[in-house]
Amino acid sequence: MISTWSEWKRYPRAGRGENIEAPITPGIYEVRVAGTGALHSFGAVDNVAQALALLTVGSKSWFGRRDPDKLPDLEYRTCATSSKAAAKAAAERMIGRRETYMSGAA
Repeated sequence: MISTWSEWKRYPRAGRGENIEAPITPGIYEVRVAGTGALHSFGAVDNVAQALALLTVGSKSWFGRRDPDKLPDLEYRTCATSSKAAAKAAAERMIGRRETYMSGAA
């Protein structure tokens, strides 16, 4: 079973005391660059909140970076599922739809 996607939320910036709002259940997450909509990260995981908290930008952890001016302005959305298998199946369907769209747009 797959639920619906959350609204897009601004990805927390280090040092501002902001929190990630995401389920601690299996599901899918998508992270994009806010200004362009370019896909930054996408995954089907056991724990969505944990995966977003461990997200890396470059070679360092997102929350461990020291210079916030060099960080891209990201936003994320999540979708909870009943199991990791359901998350993987939904993610594969989404990837297939994107590939079909892109091949038709080319």
